[in-house]
Amino acid sequence: MKKFLLFAVPMFALCTALPAQAPVAVPNDPNDPVLMTIGGAPIRLSEFMYVYKKNNKDQGNDPKAIDNYLDLFVTFKMKVKEAEDLERDTVGKFRTELAGYRRQVAQQYLTDKRVNDSLLREAYDRMQWDVRASHILVKLPENALPKDTMLAWMRIGIARNMVLGKQVTKQIGEYDQQLRKTNANWPKLTPADTLKIFNLVNPLRQLDRRYKGKAVPFEEVARLISEDPSAAQNAGDLGYFTAFSMVYPFETAAYRTPVGQISNPITTRFGYHIVKVVDRRKAQGEILVAHIMIKAPDGMPATDSLNAKQKADEIYTKAKAGEDFSTLVKQFSDDKGSAAKNGELPWFGLYKMPPPFEKASFALQNNGDISEPIKTAWGWHIIKRLDRRDVPAYESIKGDIKAKVNKDQRALSGRTALVERVKKEYGFTQNLAARDEFYKLVDTTYFMGQWTAEAKAKGYVKPLFTIGTKAYTQKDFAAWLEARQVRRGGKGDPKMVVDMMYTQMVEEMCVAYEDSQLETKYPDFRNLMQEYRDGILLFDLQDEKVWSRAVTDSTGLRNFYEANKNNYLWPERADATVYSCADEKTAKAVRKMLKQGKSEKEILETLNKNSQLNVQTETKLYQKGDNALVDQNWKEGTSANTMKDGRVMFVVTRKVMPPTPKSLQEARGLITNDYQTQLEKEWVESLRKKYPVVINREVLPRK
Repeated sequence: MKKFLLFAVPMFALCTALPAQAPVAVPNDPNDPVLMTIGGAPIRLSEFMYVYKKNNKDQGNDPKAIDNYLDLFVTFKMKVKEAEDLERDTVGKFRTELAGYRRQVAQQYLTDKRVNDSLLREAYDRMQWDVRASHILVKLPENALPKDTMLAWMRIGIARNMVLGKQVTKQIGEYDQQLRKTNANWPKLTPADTLKIFNLVNPLRQLDRRYKGKAVPFEEVARLISEDPSAAQNAGDLGYFTAFSMVYPFETAAYRTPVGQISNPITTRFGYHIVKVVDRRKAQGEILVAHIMIKAPDGMPATDSLNAKQKADEIYTKAKAGEDFSTLVKQFSDDKGSAAKNGELPWFGLYKMPPPFEKASFALQNNGDISEPIKTAWGWHIIKRLDRRDVPAYESIKGDIKAKVNKDQRALSGRTALVERVKKEYGFTQNLAARDEFYKLVDTTYFMGQWTAEAKAKGYVKPLFTIGTKAYTQKDFAAWLEARQVRRGGKGDPKMVVDMMYTQMVEEMCVAYEDSQLETKYPDFRNLMQEYRDGILLFDLQDEKVWSRAVTDSTGLRNFYEANKNNYLWPERADATVYSCADEKTAKAVRKMLKQGKSEKEILETLNKNSQLNVQTETKLYQKGDNALVDQNWKEGTSANTMKDGRVMFVVTRKVMPPTPKSLQEARGLITNDYQTQLEKEWVESLRKKYPVVINREVLPRK
């Protein structure tokens, strides 16, 4: 976790941060003088100025800022030098991780910018509307055999025609026959085969006979045919959704199909779908709410759960009767984080909160409306609407949309355009006649998964296509085919497979060629990869020298603690219980029971029988500032009653504890952090002795 957090830290903000590094300067460039040498290794001015400007955009060439940053840069470069001298850049783990980062960064470059821009605008336009749709799914794996694809296509076609009221009797019969023909044992079907086919076909026939060619309700067809597990309960109804809520092909079908109509079958990675658009409404946008939460996590004891529900109902009654919501939040909410803000939560839209919470929030029609208690996995919530707003302006969320587009299937559109651009830019040529020779080389062994380039395509070495300076031959294509063959039962169309695999190879190689040119074509990409390279390179070394060492060196940590334990003191603390009572009478009853030696649990069980709001307690070790009432009564004993937020409050302080050192376990995080700081300092001092630094400050800009 620490590694990824460090990438978000401005470079050199701390000596332990993982800074960026500029691309290697051109050797002997008179316009790029050597700024310094570290251990004899030269570092040019351009490298320093790149990282300086990146992380000091508002400083300009202020001499003081440059000098301060230079000190941090030297420390960083000494660490880089140490890692390189230890050959950390040759380790397999390092190379694998860097390659992984490169793939992620490269994705935004391996697409067509113009197409990407249109995709951003398309996504934003769709975000203006929420669509409610139902669907029917027939599952189909992405690497399905042709026979399975055909059967899935027939089944989704029957579903669509049933909904549209078209005659499907003949289609069902053809489906039955194809099920039998594609069975491995056909025509000698086993009883199990026959039963399976009967269970697939007979319900379709019964439904067809019942409606006699009339349109079958979509919901009924969904329950019968859809392989979406939720269809049995929701009849295919997906509710309202917006852009990025569904996979891109499905989203596109939903937004392009008119309300009340059924889409043509579409393909996603899940299989074939037909989509019925039920409604389209102006986007709900985002909502701002406050809430009161009563803890009632799933799995809590039944008695406690009932008490929590009773408490929530009582608070709701008070809120509906007009009692101040903010006061109720302060009195009763168990979400202390939001309670400090009168229960207010951050703005949110669809799919940002648990479904029950989201549904109840957006159901509130006006600012000030309050929901009945609703249950989530955390407990009971009473929600008050504060405000509502439309989808933010395009420019303000363009960055978020772009990030989603780059991760989304819609980015394939940009990839297709990229392939065409690469072909044009690098002079793509091809020899289709050489490709066509494979029509006779691909035979039944390919569809049985037994085809080999050595046996079937030996000696085939003609040029096939070229991209820039890279040429591919028939031998390369034969290896491509062999590596990607799938067992298909011995049947298939050789021409179709060859054409498809050739197209796939051309596209993949076009993208790969463009990928190989990224460092040359895009300085930003080169700089960013250098940043990742140095960050990953230094992480393991930093971890070994500082982070993990501070955690695993228990003896060193213990010695550091003993030498510095007076730096880790508990402040004066009070062991106390704060009692919050509904009124003076209840407070008097609590005091009486305390004098009788009753426990906190006994008091709550006795006085909260009629209402869970009568008495509330909070018991803990308080520090000054935790609770104003405890602060005002910072002494052993029982305080006088105080009115606060409409409640009668008093404090029972059992003991005031003087400042004492925290144990190593109690302050381990802070102690470990300080120990790391010491280890870091010692390491840097050793590096300064190992790698002499010579700086030519005269070449630095001073205005």
